[in-house]
Amino acid sequence: MAGRYGNDSLSRFLIFAALVPLVVSLLIGGAAGGSLGTVLWVIAFAIIIYSNYRTFSRDIQRRAAENSRFLELKSRFFRFFKKRREQFRQRRDYKFFRCPGCKATMRVPRNRGKIQIRCSRCGNAFIRKT
Repeated sequence: MAGRYGNDSLSRFLIFAALVPLVVSLLIGGAAGGSLGTVLWVIAFAIIIYSNYRTFSRDIQRRAAENSRFLELKSRFFRFFKKRREQFRQRRDYKFFRCPGCKATMRVPRNRGKIQIRCSRCGNAFIRKT
């Protein structure tokens, strides 16, 4: 493996992602007449080949850039759900509003009646019931 890129997060993700169509193709392959199962098997096989290509590639900079983009997308994906989980945990004490101007999310204490909320990002003010 000297001079090769090796295994990284994207390669591992691709291997596990290839398992999904592979298992589905095995489950429906015999029952569906084989055409859909064959297509899914070919897709899984192509994903595995691409993962191995990345692992044995000598173009280390390009593979590192691909992995960096993957990690950024993965981070954004999990950040979205982490934010929603935090809002769900705080739902008894706070109400969340989106600014009509810049779409920023703001947290306001509950049970304060109608209040004027000022966005800290754009300065837009609007009135909402908490």
